[in-house]
Amino acid sequence: MQILKFGGASIKNSTNIKKVADILKNIDCNNTIVIVSAIGKTTNAFENIIELYLKDSDQFTNSIIELHNFHINILKELFTENHAIYKIIKDDFIEISNFFKKNKSPNYNFIYDQIISFGEILSSKILNEYLTSIGIKSSYKDVRELIKTDSYYRNSNIDWEITKKNILKEKFDSNITLTQGFIASNEDNFTTTMGREASDYTAAVFAYCLSANSVTIWKDVDGILNADPKKFNNTILLEKISYDEAIELAFYGASVIHPKTIQPLQKKEIPLYVKSYNNPTGTGTCVSKSKTLFPKIPCYILKENQILISISSLDFSFTINDKTKSILNLLSKNKIKINLTQNSAISLTLCVEDDYNNIDELTDELKSNFKIHIEKKLNLYTVRNLEKKTINEFKKNKDILIDQMYNNTSQFICR
Repeated sequence: MQILKFGGASIKNSTNIKKVADILKNIDCNNTIVIVSAIGKTTNAFENIIELYLKDSDQFTNSIIELHNFHINILKELFTENHAIYKIIKDDFIEISNFFKKNKSPNYNFIYDQIISFGEILSSKILNEYLTSIGIKSSYKDVRELIKTDSYYRNSNIDWEITKKNILKEKFDSNITLTQGFIASNEDNFTTTMGREASDYTAAVFAYCLSANSVTIWKDVDGILNADPKKFNNTILLEKISYDEAIELAFYGASVIHPKTIQPLQKKEIPLYVKSYNNPTGTGTCVSKSKTLFPKIPCYILKENQILISISSLDFSFTINDKTKSILNLLSKNKIKINLTQNSAISLTLCVEDDYNNIDELTDELKSNFKIHIEKKLNLYTVRNLEKKTINEFKKNKDILIDQMYNNTSQFICR
């Protein structure tokens, strides 16, 4: 069994969908699970639709029609006009509209998961039908029947016992089984999602449960680079990475791998390959048990839109550690993620990100017991395997607010 995952960029248009088909034609696809993300920027489009719905905007209906037409235009370049896929996709958009008409829940996160999941549902149905139309044996599977989670909408946690049982009893086709990344369902069969960019994690879940030979993630870059090429110049391909180093890079925010992906693979020593769909015969990156990072060079990570919260007592009369537990509880309650901490006897400074837009609620709660100072729209840089000369050069002309260094890692927050 092998697991292949194709991201949204790899199927962003009909040309790229044909590239994916060519890749599958040229490799042995016996006992293969193919996992796909939503087409291109579909997830962003659905997020916009949800916002318009909640605002009761006049543009709401048109935004759904526009996204439907976007998918129809892709279909026209892949299928004959009387192909069954047109009705399949039309029915999905009818289901989307009906959800909004019938929905009674005010819970944004619940609404988000029910709607955002259609990105993967649409893309997997389109790719499955296209592969079948050109003679590649492929069968469609709704991943929500297999992967079960709790009800922590937008960042759900897998119920491993039920999920493994479901996957192991599934009779996968001897050729390609095509399914979705990122989405799952809870015990009530409502759709859940496991966090943005979690399709990689879905691949790891299948690999772990099935003891797969390998996982290959197909990207629009040559593999795992020492920095995001969209944010840094002169990036270099990392050909070999250990599981531990990959976990560290993902933890600090390297965008090429979802943070939860590595651990299931490491437990069964399943190698992870990251390759480019534009260069399928290229070297790519191998993440494995190997203890080496090759080439051993500094790796740069940038997290944008960070928030710096400085917390101190109102009268400066206590050690902040006495109150740390209550502060952390409030952060957890409001789903605020901490990326860096710094503390003194009377203050605690946190660099956080607010994925759930709860920062105002958090600060209101903190103000009743603490003095609070907040600064937004900051950048958090992390440099792994740093070299003194290069790190000093990299920090030049940056307005650094906090600077921390330990072992071979440097982190600093800049305006």
